[in-house]
Amino acid sequence: MNDNQLSTQQDPVLVVDFGAQYAQLIARRVREANIYSEVVPNSMSASEILAKNPKALILSGGPSSVYADGAPKLDPALLEAGIPVLGLCYGFQAIAQALGGKVAPTGTREYGATLLTEIQGDSVLLAGQDLHQNVWMSHGDSVHEAPDGFDVIAVSAGSPVAAFENRERRIFGVQWHPEVKHSERGQEILENFLYRGAGIKPEWTMSNVIDEQVELIRNQIGEDGTAICALSGGVDSAVAAALVQRAIGDRLTCVYVNHGLMRLRESEEIERAFSGSTGGAKLVVVDAEERFLTALAGVTDPEQKRKIIGREFIRVFEQAQEDILREQGVVDGGEARRKAFLVQGTLYPDVVESGGGDGTSNIKSHHNVGGLPDDLTFELVEPLRQLFKDEVRAVGSQLGLPDEIVWRQPFPGPGLGIRIIGEVTKDRLDTLRAADAIAREELTLAGLDRDIWQCPVVLLADVRSVGVQGDHRTYGHPIVLRPVTSDDAMTADWAKVPYDVLSKISTRITNEVDDINRVTLDVTSKPPGTIEWE
Repeated sequence: MNDNQLSTQQDPVLVVDFGAQYAQLIARRVREANIYSEVVPNSMSASEILAKNPKALILSGGPSSVYADGAPKLDPALLEAGIPVLGLCYGFQAIAQALGGKVAPTGTREYGATLLTEIQGDSVLLAGQDLHQNVWMSHGDSVHEAPDGFDVIAVSAGSPVAAFENRERRIFGVQWHPEVKHSERGQEILENFLYRGAGIKPEWTMSNVIDEQVELIRNQIGEDGTAICALSGGVDSAVAAALVQRAIGDRLTCVYVNHGLMRLRESEEIERAFSGSTGGAKLVVVDAEERFLTALAGVTDPEQKRKIIGREFIRVFEQAQEDILREQGVVDGGEARRKAFLVQGTLYPDVVESGGGDGTSNIKSHHNVGGLPDDLTFELVEPLRQLFKDEVRAVGSQLGLPDEIVWRQPFPGPGLGIRIIGEVTKDRLDTLRAADAIAREELTLAGLDRDIWQCPVVLLADVRSVGVQGDHRTYGHPIVLRPVTSDDAMTADWAKVPYDVLSKISTRITNEVDDINRVTLDVTSKPPGTIEWE
C-alpha cells in the first residue's frame, strides 16, 4: 500500500476499470453506501485482484466491444472465485461472453435516457422497483442471450437482455449505468447488490478515514520528522493540515504563500480564518507576489503557467523550510532535512485529470501533481489523495473545522493565474479581482452559495469586443461567468442562476470595472468542458 493510501482496515469492494469514463464515480457511489471501495485496472491479474481479499467486484463500462480484437478480457477466474460480482455496461457484456451468453450489435444503439419496458421486481437487484423506469444507457452492442442459469430481470427496446442475475452464484449485471444520477434508481440498484446480493454491512465512515489517516501519517513522518503544509486557503489544504496536526502536533508548520493571484481581500481573510482553525499549528505567511509575476511575465500557454506556478510554490516552500529549520536550531542540511515533509491537499480528481490514474489521459496538469518540479526535495504527504471533495468536507466537519472553511467554494491553487486567458499582469489581475468580487457578492446576496459548487470568473485578456458606454465607443475585454454545480468535480453542470441575479452581476461589472464592456455566460457541462478554462 502506498503512503496515505486508504485501507480502512477492512477488505474493499473493488471496481475493475475497463476504460470507463466514470470508473471512479462507481467507487464513490459505493462509498456513499458506507462501504469502502477502490478502483483497480483491468490489466491487473486475477490473482492480484483476489489477493486484495475483495468483498465484491464491480466491473465497469468501457468503450470497446467485447468481441473486438484487443478488447479487454474478463478472466473467468474472477467469476469462479465465489466473490459477488456486478457488471455494468461493458462489464455486463463481459460476464455474458465469459459464461457462454451471446453479445452482438443490435442495430439500434441506445445513448442517454432509455426506458426499461419490463422489470422483474422480485429480483435481488431490482427489488421493489417500478415495472418501468428511465435509466442511462451508452452502448451499441447488447446481450442477446443470457448465460445458462441466469434470469433475465429487465429489457428495453434496444436490449433484449438489459439485466440478469444468478442468485446462487451471486453474479449480477445491468446494461445501463446506475452510477450516474440520470438513472432514476441507480443508487438503489447498487445498494441492492452490496447489501442484499453481496451481504456487506455499511460500516465505512469518515471517522474510519480520520483514524486510519492519522495512523498512516504518523508512520510516514515518524517520531522526529517535521512537516510544512501548503496552505492555499481552500478546504482541501485545511483538512489535510488538520489531519497532519492531529497526527504530529506542533511539528507541523502551515505556510501560506501570497502569490498575488488571489481574489480580492482573500489573503487577509485567509490569515484571519486560519490563525486558529488547524488545531494550533503554526502559520507562516510569505509575500511572494513579485516573484510569481516576474516568473509569469510573457507566458500565455496554460500548461506552462501551471508548471511555473507549481515550480515557484515549491521553491518558496523550500526556502520556508530552511527558515523553519533554522529557527529550530538546525543549521546544516543533515538528517533533519531528510526528515522534512510537504503536506498537500491533493484530491483524487486532481490525480485523475493529471494522468495519474491507471489508463487515464492528461487533461491538465494540476499544480500538486503534474506541476511539481522533478528535483523536489520534500517527501509528499497527501492524506486526501483517494478522496472526493464531498468526502473531504465530511472529514473537515468531523475534525471540527468551521463552516466558513469547510464550505468555502473551491479555488484552484494557481489562483487567478489560470483564469486570465493570456499573459498574467498586475493590471489584468486587478481587473479580474474586481469583476470576481462583484460576482461572488451578488451570488451570496441571492443565497446561492450552497447551491453553486463554484463560479470561476474568466478574463479574456487576449480578446477585445466593441461596446458603447456613456455614448462612447469602447474596445474592452469580455468577462466569462462559469457557475457550475457538482458533487465531486469529476462531472459538473452549468448552474441555472436566476436571470435577475445574472442581470445584476452583468450591470455592476460593466458599470464598475474599467476595461470590461461585455459579460458572457458559459453553459457547457463537464464533460466536454472542464470547470476551469485553463
